[in-house]
Amino acid sequence: MTEMQSPPRPAAPDAAPDTAPETAAAVRAALGARVIAEQETGEGFPVLWIAPEDWVEAHRVLRGMERPFTLMADLWGIDETARHHRAGQPASGVTVASHLISPERNADVRLKLACDAADPVAPSVTPVYPGANWYEREAFDMYGVRFDGHPTLRRIYMPNDWDGHPLRKSHHARATETPPFRMTPESFAETEAANTIDPAELGLPTERDGVELMTLNLGPHHPSTHGVFRIVLGLDGEEIVWAWPDLGYHHRGAEKMAERQTWHGFIPYTDRIDYLGGVISEMPYLLAVEKLCGIEVPERAQCIRVMLSEFFRITSHLLFYGTLAQDTGAMSPIFYMFVDREKAYKVIEAITGARMHPAFFRIGGVAMDLPTGWDGLVRDFLDWMPKRLDQYEGMVMRSELFQARTRGVAVYDAGTCLKWSATGPHLRAAGMPWDMRKLRPYSGYERYEFDVPVEEAGDIYARTRVRVDEMRQSLRIIRQCLERMPEGPIKADHPLAFPPPRERTLHDIETLIHHFVGTGWGTRVPAGEATGQVESARGFTQYSIVSDGEGGSYRTRIRTPSFANLQPIAEVAPGMTVADFIMYLASIDHVMSDVDK
Repeated sequence: MTEMQSPPRPAAPDAAPDTAPETAAAVRAALGARVIAEQETGEGFPVLWIAPEDWVEAHRVLRGMERPFTLMADLWGIDETARHHRAGQPASGVTVASHLISPERNADVRLKLACDAADPVAPSVTPVYPGANWYEREAFDMYGVRFDGHPTLRRIYMPNDWDGHPLRKSHHARATETPPFRMTPESFAETEAANTIDPAELGLPTERDGVELMTLNLGPHHPSTHGVFRIVLGLDGEEIVWAWPDLGYHHRGAEKMAERQTWHGFIPYTDRIDYLGGVISEMPYLLAVEKLCGIEVPERAQCIRVMLSEFFRITSHLLFYGTLAQDTGAMSPIFYMFVDREKAYKVIEAITGARMHPAFFRIGGVAMDLPTGWDGLVRDFLDWMPKRLDQYEGMVMRSELFQARTRGVAVYDAGTCLKWSATGPHLRAAGMPWDMRKLRPYSGYERYEFDVPVEEAGDIYARTRVRVDEMRQSLRIIRQCLERMPEGPIKADHPLAFPPPRERTLHDIETLIHHFVGTGWGTRVPAGEATGQVESARGFTQYSIVSDGEGGSYRTRIRTPSFANLQPIAEVAPGMTVADFIMYLASIDHVMSDVDK
């Protein structure tokens, strides 16, 4: 049991965030002597080191202070054993970092805990922030950090019989670094036994009122799970008594890949984190890199970034819209919506040269300027799409069948979202207008007029309504990009902007050398830490990077919304029928590569 079973509904966030000094002063006053060091960074929010004995209490204080930090946005590990530039930081073998957000203050704070390299141990903060559950399991899986007091500390991505912890610097990055794998009938049986889920071991009931529960594996290869995802259900007839999500079937080690790519070379990988979000996932990564480099992106490049991001928001929401309708039994909408997505992809392809994963953003700007005729293509799409959305209102939103299957189903409030770290349309459908584009504008979003759709019911219908209305707002933003597209360069004139302009490499030996070195060994990003935050189609997305002054990342932490948005399943699913649970899964709109990384 946790201390925060029924969190109060949070107040609406302030129109403007606290300044960093205001947040730091309030946090310091609340934590007092529990802070053993304050790390100097350019983050714009305080980064504080806490002693192990005060780790849980420091989180409890921040969770309970005036205008509290109610959102456990992220928690992750950093292997410090190979890092050279750590001036001003306490000695640490493995660092545990937690990132907290106060919606009322619209402010952040990051706490850090130093652990031993050989045997990292940390107190669990799940009694204060239940949403830390999966994050601590991930840190245990990837770094071997044992969290004392965690309710079910077990691997979350890797098989239970996996040898080692993949994100430790001592762990291999490629399969070719290990001996050839040989599977025998004996090893297969051992692996199967090691990864069998026993409800009794997890503290889950095996019977109710003297009747044995049926254990059902939903997935990992079931179409209704919307990806390679397994949920073990305990059923009494058609009623769900408990649900245990099982992740990792799509895990590819994206954060490990970031450590062996150049800063520029990792950009295509970001597209494939949320593979339906396209360039949206490139944005937070590059915002963090550009912050460390001190690069200011030109206005034209910013506008192009915003326009393409909103195109991908629409294509992503259309897929959600059509598949959700399909899960209710309505077959026609998804075929119409794929026609719309194709029209959007034709615009994206004309501008970027690719469709779903264009890898179009660059350090300091974008890959190339807009092609001749781009404005006509965008205008045609803007004229096409609103009428289609009007048609879908009748086909889907006003359908008696759709309403019967979605209204009052899988209801949860904003307090539950924050409890389990769920963001995006989940929060906004529960009455909380939290949208990073409004509250913390990036890439010039402050220059655009748009609304943040909000609903109050917190059910499947409300989550659908929010996403449908967001598509209309995206069309508003795209139209403003079309009408106000500024002139000027599409990449910053900065020595660390990469790659440098091609025309200059043909006339300038210094630029050619810069291109050659950056391509071969990577751009030398200054040592330090930086964070990029955006509002993706699924919610709050954050890249927290550590540079050790080399040509590639020392640590790239990817906070994805889909991972956290699945956490409420264990609380929301009990009492539902399996048929309603299928609808609930669809309404989450998760992308499994966004979950498993």
